[in-house]
Amino acid sequence: MMTRTVAIIGAGTMGGGIAIAALTGGAHVVLIDTTGAALEAAGARIDKAFARAVEKGRATSEEAQNRRAALTVSTDLAAVSSAELVIEAVFEDLSVKTDLLTRLAPHVGAGSVVATNTSALRVSDLAGCLPHPQRFLGLHFFSPADINPLVEVVRGEATSDEALALAQEYVGAMGKTALTCRDANGFAVNRFFCPYTNEACRIADEGLATTGQIDLVARQVFDLAIGPFAVMNIIKPRINLNAVRNLSALGPSYAPAEGLVATGEAGESWQIEETPEALPEPVAATIGARLRAATWLPVLEELAEDVASPDAIDTGASLALRFGQPPVALMRAKGADSVRKEVEAYCARFDTPFPEAGLARVFA
Repeated sequence: MMTRTVAIIGAGTMGGGIAIAALTGGAHVVLIDTTGAALEAAGARIDKAFARAVEKGRATSEEAQNRRAALTVSTDLAAVSSAELVIEAVFEDLSVKTDLLTRLAPHVGAGSVVATNTSALRVSDLAGCLPHPQRFLGLHFFSPADINPLVEVVRGEATSDEALALAQEYVGAMGKTALTCRDANGFAVNRFFCPYTNEACRIADEGLATTGQIDLVARQVFDLAIGPFAVMNIIKPRINLNAVRNLSALGPSYAPAEGLVATGEAGESWQIEETPEALPEPVAATIGARLRAATWLPVLEELAEDVASPDAIDTGASLALRFGQPPVALMRAKGADSVRKEVEAYCARFDTPFPEAGLARVFA
């Protein structure tokens, strides 16, 4: 159990969830936001979470009270000074995070480790905001942060072994699995999850199938409980669009689909029919091949770049996204020739080179 202090900046959906996880793991938590209203709302959410834990028998009343008592809230960034680990969980925007980290720097305690909860921005692009980049890394919690069992621990170019070990210790104390990966856009999981959702949007844009039909095919292909449009409605299309845009520098295959842009920018959710009509088998097969290829290409690319190992990528897909058929295992089940055929067809659409080194790692 942790007996240390973690400061979390941002009391929104993600920050509040991280606070619950840290408190549950035994940490003292300092939750910081610019407004008292946000802190009040987060406090109510935390109270509800611990009351539910007691109701479900996951904690005694005394344990819940002790955990809640370990929470301190503040609107002052200087409150981070006592924390061994500081996690920023503000909006996923480079300028927003850069501004915060720059203002945070004078208040961070000597020897403290600072983490960004970015889901796709490169950690090394943010490290220059702090005077000690060796004590900076990424901790990408997946939504809902208090429940999802995976955290990507992202090592920046300057991150020290000591900072990495401390972050891994905190993640483990929260009862979560740490997926340690190299710093790259999208890290290990969003690198393929975003293109997967984006391709689903392209298919809908083309009128090949409805959102419900595409979800049904995706569920069958990857052995999922829910499909890409249902997942996007949970995390919000606006947020998913932002994550996709953060990967757009990786090449034309990562450019956001028109429908995703329109739905995300409008702040709307996808309309998904409850009982989609069955698709003709050739159409369903085409959609399945496109979804596989859109997922496999970024996986092969990140393997070629040594972002993470094949097993780590599948662990992320299984734990964070609930893929019953994670991408590397699915490639191995289909065979190298089938993977090459589908991915090469996808690459040809975007004039993208086939990542031979990645395929070699899958079938090594």
